[in-house]
Amino acid sequence: MKTIQFKLAFLVLLFGIVITSCVEDDEFDIPNTVNVQDPIFGENDTIITINSILGTIEQNDGDNFIIESNLDLYMEGYVVSSDEGGNFFEELIIQDKPENPTAGIRISVNTNPLFTRYNFGRKIYVHMNGLTVGLTNGVAAVGTTDGDRVGQIEDSQTEDRLLLGAEVADIVPLPVSVIDFSDQLENLYVQLNDVQFPRSSIFGENGPLTFASEGSDEFDGERVLESCESGSSVILSTSTFSDFRFLNLPGGAGSISGVLSRDFFDDFYTLLINSPEDINFDQERCDPDLLFCEGPSGGSTVIFEEDFESASNINDLVSAGWTNENVSGGNLDYIIGDFSGNAYGQISGFNSGETDSQAWLITPQIDLSGTIEEDLSLDIQTNFDNGEILTIFITSNYTGDPLTTEWTQLDLEVPTGPGSGFGSFTSVGPTNISCAGETVWIGFRYISSDPGPTTRYHIDNIEITGN
Repeated sequence: MKTIQFKLAFLVLLFGIVITSCVEDDEFDIPNTVNVQDPIFGENDTIITINSILGTIEQNDGDNFIIESNLDLYMEGYVVSSDEGGNFFEELIIQDKPENPTAGIRISVNTNPLFTRYNFGRKIYVHMNGLTVGLTNGVAAVGTTDGDRVGQIEDSQTEDRLLLGAEVADIVPLPVSVIDFSDQLENLYVQLNDVQFPRSSIFGENGPLTFASEGSDEFDGERVLESCESGSSVILSTSTFSDFRFLNLPGGAGSISGVLSRDFFDDFYTLLINSPEDINFDQERCDPDLLFCEGPSGGSTVIFEEDFESASNINDLVSAGWTNENVSGGNLDYIIGDFSGNAYGQISGFNSGETDSQAWLITPQIDLSGTIEEDLSLDIQTNFDNGEILTIFITSNYTGDPLTTEWTQLDLEVPTGPGSGFGSFTSVGPTNISCAGETVWIGFRYISSDPGPTTRYHIDNIEITGN
């Protein structure tokens, strides 16, 4: 019942977005925020930090807690969100410092728009007495009591609850890496360097994806961002009501700044930008060199095939010469999955508790010395998709250690799948591997981080043919 209530509340919220989006921006009265003076506090007024509120939330195990005190408590912070581009709706994100912040929190407000008064970088003071603090979708939030959720501060109360300070600071994004993500970084304005959107998002059959206007986008467009340095990834989340949802994703590499948050179901980290101006992809892409073999390929002779039907468990594959290894030292490995009598190789980092985990499934040695014009094809089912984290490689000299082997990535596009369920098996390939060598190994590398991208993959019907 709790889940149903959450979904209904979310749909009501989205209905409100639809109605509000019909109002033109120039119909709003823009208040004068140029000559703002700092509030005058009395003897009984006390300034408190965001960290003190986060500590209270932690003490109460994330359960809602109403702030009560004989003192008038004012929490101070700097605004790092903007609803001007439509990617934030009826919420403010504030952090404790303009540079090198240590704490951030979400403020739920029944006001739209907010940027005309609470502009980016503005210092504000939140009158906390009587407000509710807790977790919303896994991140710290402040608002009012609304059942077991943190509700909204009403529009009529905003001027009394959210006091403007005179300072409008230059917000310096906190440089972080995807592998550094933690609860302590949530609601902070961060910057990721040396990242890009995957090749499949930029050079797909229909050209670059948009931020959030694909037919499969519901509520939010979720796009993978991958690190050029570590290969780890995070989801860039863009509202399907944002002003820039129709724009194509930029094709280069570089830096991106935004608020680190969690998805609606609190399953993985997401990055939320205020506008496309937060993206500076002015560098060349860091795509690896792909195997490219000229000439014809394919044929009627099956050289290698694996449909996983003869393996009762993964140890049967290992006994047949396959490698199944987590090179990060964790316990996340490939297993044999089965559904409706169909067996396949399966892997998922969901609930593994392992961060930056790298698992490999590698075929036995495959002899191509007696054939020509070989190609590779297979089927992949992508499920609970929250990031493209499977990559397929080939080598002609497997050392026995995936990390010391010189791999070449194959030009195979791993299919995307639904974010909250099972996809369908999709044919991948064929791709020409005729120039890879006389003996080859195919490697499936899976990099996940829990919490973070933990997409579940099913691999089946691996086949190499030639003449």
